Amino acid sequence: MPSYIQESDFIMLEEGFVARDLMEKIINEVSQTDDQDAFFVADLGDIVKKHLRFLKALPRVKPFYAVKCNSSRGVVQILAEMGAGFDCASKTEIELIQSIGVKPKNIIYANPCKQISQIKFAAMNGVQMMTFDNEVELSKVSQSHPNAKMVLRIATDDTKASGPLSIKFGAPLKSCRHLLERAKNLNVDVIGVSFHVGTGCSNPKTYAESISDARLVFEMASEFGYKMWLLDIGGGFPGRDDKKNLFNEICAVINPALDLYFPEASGVEIIAEPGRYYVASAFSLAVNIIAKKEVQVDYCGSDDGEIYPSKNIMYYVNDGVYGSFNCIFFDHAHPNPILLKKPSPDQPLYSSSLWGPTCDGLDKIAEHLQLPELYVGDWFLFDNMGAYTVVASSTFNGFLQSRIHYAMSRVAWEAVQLLQKGLHQVEEKETVCSFMSCGWEISDPRCLTSVFAPRDII
Repeated sequence: MPSYIQESDFIMLEEGFVARDLMEKIINEVSQTDDQDAFFVADLGDIVKKHLRFLKALPRVKPFYAVKCNSSRGVVQILAEMGAGFDCASKTEIELIQSIGVKPKNIIYANPCKQISQIKFAAMNGVQMMTFDNEVELSKVSQSHPNAKMVLRIATDDTKASGPLSIKFGAPLKSCRHLLERAKNLNVDVIGVSFHVGTGCSNPKTYAESISDARLVFEMASEFGYKMWLLDIGGGFPGRDDKKNLFNEICAVINPALDLYFPEASGVEIIAEPGRYYVASAFSLAVNIIAKKEVQVDYCGSDDGEIYPSKNIMYYVNDGVYGSFNCIFFDHAHPNPILLKKPSPDQPLYSSSLWGPTCDGLDKIAEHLQLPELYVGDWFLFDNMGAYTVVASSTFNGFLQSRIHYAMSRVAWEAVQLLQKGLHQVEEKETVCSFMSCGWEISDPRCLTSVFAPRDII
């Protein structure tokens, strides 16, 4: 099995050190220079932990990482190293994933509405699994990719999601029978069903309802002679550490629903498209104050009613909404600034706002903050900055994208090596795990996760 990432691709964190320590070390180093640029620290070990947690929590589900969430090379390399599949939405994403050696069978082209030239590109490069939700797409595929294995995407009730997707994608159940009939007439192979419950799904039961709907579509397909074998339960899994309980609640709904509607004896393979789940908490961003402006205001004292002078402070930092903070507009995010230097309790607080570096008045990161007075050269830190941030960052006004420093603990790196060894044994057709005496077949995800439990990786 090829190696996608080398130890030289990241900074090794020795025992007792965490990613925050590296961030502070970098800040101390650059503070001695004039180049105090914004930067990310990406903890690849956090992604390893998330992967193992996913395998343990959803043992029947193979993750196909949603590349659109964060296409940073270090991210896709470490996931490829651990045997994940990939959900690609364009030719460029397919090129990226194949450039690191991922086989076509581990890619699903999960964009229901594709440009003809990109369908042909997928065909030329062996990518067969693709989604559709309309008749026009079937016609395009039948002419441009005769070997395609199509997955019918159905609509969901994602009205309680912060980012609903069924307003754009997904066929309603009442149209599925016609689509399957049309696919049969066009001689298009339909292998399964997919759905997405929407970004920020707050109702775990939506997964169970969608799995039930998928079962109905499987039964419809059998009427036309299709023997579908794939169910794609999409994304919507939370990635912040403070949402871990919600992730557990979602899994507690998915597992019994799969056992009810798609029992193991059915032979149906289950995949998912987690994106933010893997990367949200792995990335932290450091930004530097490059300018400040004080706006004098008067306010009424609470005790005596007299007017006292005060000030609002505007801080300008070297990343903004046209860069890494695009998540504010596009992902409903509310980034929370953390002061690198903790203020003393007796420091007065001022109403403050944070602004990006561009010349656009929309480039506002946060307002109505209560902060001690800060100065040019001070730093803010932002956690949970891995999802839909760097991937949509632009160079508007000539400001460059923030650099990414990759890090991983030695324990996590050892876990990756063991995991890859197990995957290699699968490729070599070994049946029972030879590097752990666990008694499970090596293809069983429990075999791949149990090895790390004693080291507290999960």
